[in-house]
Amino acid sequence: MKNYQKLHIGNLICAQLKEEGRTKKWLAAQVHCSESCLCKMLQKESIHVDLLLKISLALQHDFVEYLHNYYLENLRAK
Repeated sequence: MKNYQKLHIGNLICAQLKEEGRTKKWLAAQVHCSESCLCKMLQKESIHVDLLLKISLALQHDFVEYLHNYYLENLRAK
């Protein structure tokens, strides 16, 4: 089995925020949580799918697709 690099969805979200010139404070307000709570969640490799959907809608960027493609690649590797 191939050794795949883990997908860190929090890093992808932070990169998208930076690209769009938006802050974590802005995103926290969009998904109705505190900035400190959002920052903690973005440090983790995985995020609850409900929050990921809210973030995707707020940033108008499909982060769920990243997860889908990552898991498909790993299924094919088995």
